[in-house]
Amino acid sequence: MYAIVESGGKQYKVEVGEVFHTEKVKGASQGDKITLDKVIMVKADDGEVLVGKPYLTNVSITGTVVEHARARKILVGQFIPRKGHKTVNGHRQWYTTIKIESIEIK
Repeated sequence: MYAIVESGGKQYKVEVGEVFHTEKVKGASQGDKITLDKVIMVKADDGEVLVGKPYLTNVSITGTVVEHARARKILVGQFIPRKGHKTVNGHRQWYTTIKIESIEIK
């Protein structure tokens, strides 16, 4: 069984026991249980496919927050020719690692 979930403005394919990274979930500490409520699609083991318009309301996906961390640094540069202007800035994006515990169809 797997599901397509929306989190942090992106869509992820998740299965039970899978660990995935998403944008930082505010208000959740390490070890907290969270519920992902924006479920777009579920495919059950018997081949049944449920598709939401836009989300499914009868599906519950629970997971545990494994950690909050920061991604590798990316460099963002700007260069203006003939003006002698050059800037380089770095950015590290926060992310949350979530382990899926269960996918339940009510």
